Amino acid sequence: MAKHYDQYCPVAHSLDVVGDRWALLVVRELMQGPKRYTDLAEGLPGIGTNILAARLRDLEAAGVVTKKMLPPPAASRVYELTDYGLELKPVMRELALWGARSLGPPTAADEFFPGWLVCPVDMILGPIAPAGRFEFRVGDEIASLVDGVAYAGPIDDPDVVVEGDAEGLYYLFIERRLDGVSITGDRALLDHLIDAVPQPVVA
Repeated sequence: MAKHYDQYCPVAHSLDVVGDRWALLVVRELMQGPKRYTDLAEGLPGIGTNILAARLRDLEAAGVVTKKMLPPPAASRVYELTDYGLELKPVMRELALWGARSLGPPTAADEFFPGWLVCPVDMILGPIAPAGRFEFRVGDEIASLVDGVAYAGPIDDPDVVVEGDAEGLYYLFIERRLDGVSITGDRALLDHLIDAVPQPVVA
């Protein structure tokens, strides 16, 4: 059971719900859509299975996350955000913008999944995102952005496919540099997407 601040304050209460270590990262993963427990564990390198189970249990008890069974042939149990949980999207947006100011380029020790890129882009742009179907590939990992909405995995008939590593994608979005990435498809559409992402003011 997570510890509480025992302060009658909405900020303290919010931290009671999502302030524990890993909690907001679980929310980040589920912003890309429903996921199985194993998918969440793979997308959160470094989290212990006991910690993930505890965070999901606490978030479910708080009404942020719910479980459901997918219909056949999948027939898998997945976790997804409730409407209450989805209301965290603007909070995550501001955290992404704030964190980008001091993020800096990745180091060799940093883990990276393309979903960690498309999810903040979804949060930051939301309904003002340019229409289009984008795939971002880092090794075997793929994340997609369809009309501004982030999805885990590949999509059919992408307009643009971007392949690279964490450093290449960082420089593409933050410094508008193309070295380090391979682009297939509608380059003008990708330029439109990148131009729509606000440049962080370095802290």
